[in-house]
Order: sequence, then structure tokens, then C-alpha cells
Amino acid sequence: MYLAYSLLLTLGLIVLIPRFLYQALAHGKYVAGLRQRLGSLPPINHSSKPAIWLHCVSVGETQAARPLVSRLRSEFPDYFLLVSTTTTTGQTLAHDVFRNQADAVVYFPFDWAWTVRRALKAIKPDVVLIMETELWPNFLRECGTQNIPVALVNGRISAKSFRRYHQVRFFLRQVLADLTIAVMQSDNDAKRIAALGIPEEKLFVSGNLKFDVDPGAVNGKTTETFRKRFDIKPEPPLILAASTHGPEEKVIIKSFLALRDQHNVRLIIAPRHPERFEEVANLIEGTGLISARRSKDQQVGDVNADIILLDTIGELPAIYSLSTVVFVGGSVVNKGGHNVLEPAMTGVCIVTGHHTHNFQVIVELLVEADAIVQLPPIELEKADQYLTRILGELLSDNHRRNELGKQAREIVQQNQGAADRTVSLINPLFRRTPLRNSSSDKVLATNSSGS
Repeated sequence: MYLAYSLLLTLGLIVLIPRFLYQALAHGKYVAGLRQRLGSLPPINHSSKPAIWLHCVSVGETQAARPLVSRLRSEFPDYFLLVSTTTTTGQTLAHDVFRNQADAVVYFPFDWAWTVRRALKAIKPDVVLIMETELWPNFLRECGTQNIPVALVNGRISAKSFRRYHQVRFFLRQVLADLTIAVMQSDNDAKRIAALGIPEEKLFVSGNLKFDVDPGAVNGKTTETFRKRFDIKPEPPLILAASTHGPEEKVIIKSFLALRDQHNVRLIIAPRHPERFEEVANLIEGTGLISARRSKDQQVGDVNADIILLDTIGELPAIYSLSTVVFVGGSVVNKGGHNVLEPAMTGVCIVTGHHTHNFQVIVELLVEADAIVQLPPIELEKADQYLTRILGELLSDNHRRNELGKQAREIVQQNQGAADRTVSLINPLFRRTPLRNSSSDKVLATNSSGS
């Protein structure tokens, strides 16, 4: 099966070469770190130190890993910490947020046996931690062959992913056998991965690390710079459209134009993918309104901009606290939604679309607590009308808006602690310094067989 998988991986790469070339030439994607993706890493010298390899995929997983990295640095200071990412945006963010914590940041290798072996030989990890659902068969197999313990942390398997994985569960059972431990976000995630074949004695539930991201970690200097440059005040109210996908920007712009007839309001749009910055900039310019781009040099007119394009990486968390209402994208179009916890922990009012399967448990928790507004299933052509009505109601009702934000922040605070539980659960994988300032009674998560 592994041979068939490797052949399919190679075939898929060949088929996608034209797309890769286009993205490389048009947007510079996939070019950065190509040698590292082929397993050729820069010299990594951690001498006699044992090494932790923490793998994140992109921006979301990198942000979620922040509380875990802080705990690892605190509890295992004598370990060398290497962080890898798959995407360029994740790489950029990892270099920024872990600059004082990670000893090295690299790209994750393509999942061929030979590239994986080269990377493992260069890094020589004592422990591998994989964020969320990065189940690369050849990587896990090589770690198993070399007796390197591997933990899946903050593990998540959505209902959609489970249906796809279930079709190849006979192969996935072999892949999961190479995991030493799987620490899942929720009981549902644990049940799904158990159904795919992981032994129950390896399976635990810790909660979601995203609840543990410290709002104090947000760069207050960035917040203040943004506030001053664009003269952001409580009035006029500010709508932030965060992590948007096409054509959500068209929806939010139409809604914003309709709202301007009743409310003196401003708008910030933060597209999810950097390669779409220019496309969205053109949409904004097409409105004829005063606009500004964060990436450009400061202009006199920035203080009067009706629409601001946040076309930078890693600054979005610093902008939530400036907003009156946050719309979290990837949810009107069926992309599974994006992280609603970052705005929730700042106590801002949140609106999201119906398609939130990537954060299903979290959104359901917030909806049940009346801590978020979720749009019903609607046709894309009517989405701007629904959004206009919802945003208009929230802008007109200060009490309702403030209560939603307050309740959202309380839900985040009530569900924190996953980082402590995760480190306690994976502690047996570490061959050196025992866990300090912790005890087993802090592990609130239990083996899923007992849940």
C-alpha cells in the first residue's frame, strides 16, 4: 500500500506541475523552501541536546501552537525545538511568533520516503509533535522504523474528513499504528479517529489549544499603530471582515454599501490568502470610496478611509480589539470557516456564516451560549441581504452587541487549560527533564475508552 501511495503522490505532483508553475510565477508560491521540501535542510546542530520536532501546517495551526510552545519551553528548557510548516504564510508567521522560542524553523518535506529520511537524518528528533491532522503516511512510517515517538496533538477530524478517510480506513489503520499517542480536541474527534483504527490505549482528549492562546500575546504596538494611522475610534463603528475567501469580499462590500445608507460605518477586509490581495484591492477601488492598504506607506487620506485592506501577514489578531463587529469568513462560501476564538477572546461581537465544519464544536458551543451570531444556510446570491440585516441590527443595538462579546469571552475563559493537559499527557515521550510544577491531577482529559 505504501508503494501505491507513493506512486499516487508522484502522479498527483506531475499532474499539478502546470498549476504549481503558474502559482510560482504569478505569486511566488512553492518556490521558497523547495530544497528543504526535498529534505535538504541547512545545518542543524543541537549537539548533545535532545530535539523536539513540532509540525504545523499553516497560519491557523501555527497560531494554535503558541500556548503549547510556551509550555514546552518552560517545562523542557534543555530540548532543542524545531518548528516546521507546509505553507509559505505559515513559515512567515512561525519565524515571527516563535523567534524567541524556536531554535529553528523549516519547511516540512514532501512525503516521499527518501525526502523524509533526509530530513530525519538532518534533524535527529527525539520526539515529533504533529498539530491537528497532518497524517503523512511515509513520514509516520519512517518515524516508526527509527523508533521516534510521534504524538498527534490538538487532533481534529471533521465529519467531512472522516467520510473521506473512512474510504481508505484499511490503509489508514496501518498509518495510525505509527502514532505513539493521539491527543484529540473533543470526544467526537476521538470517536472518529478510533473508528479509523487507532488503539484506544493511545487515545486521549485534552480540549482545544486554540482556547489557550493568550490575548496578551497580541502585539499591542501593532494595534496602536493601526489605531493611530487610520484614526480608528468607537465612532464611527468598524466592521472587520476576517479571513475572507472569494466571492465573500463582494458579499461584504455590497452589504457595507447598503449599511452606509443608515449607519456611518467603516470596513476592514482581511483576505485569507495573500495571493488574492491585488484582486481584492481592485474590488475595493471599484466602489469609488476612499480606500487604503496597510502594506503601503502611510498617506494623508488614511485617516478618512472608508475601506481598509489588511494585506499583511500575522497582524489580524491585533485588529480584533479595534472592531465593533467581526465577520469571520470562509463560512458564507463552503470553506469550513476560520478561527472564531481569536475575536471571541477580545470580547468583540462575532458573526459567521453557516459553513463552519472546521470549527464545528467551538461554533456550536458559542451558539448554544448565545455568544455568536450564525447565518442560516442561504444562497450566495442572497447572502449580502442577510448580512446587511444582521449587521444593521447589531449596530443599532449596543446592549445586544456587547452581551454577545462578553459571553464569547467568558466561554473562552471557561474552556482554557488544553496546553497544560497536553503537555502532561505527552510527558512520558520525553527522555529527559521531568515535568516541573505539574502533577497528574492536572490532567483533566481522560483516556477516551473511559469517556
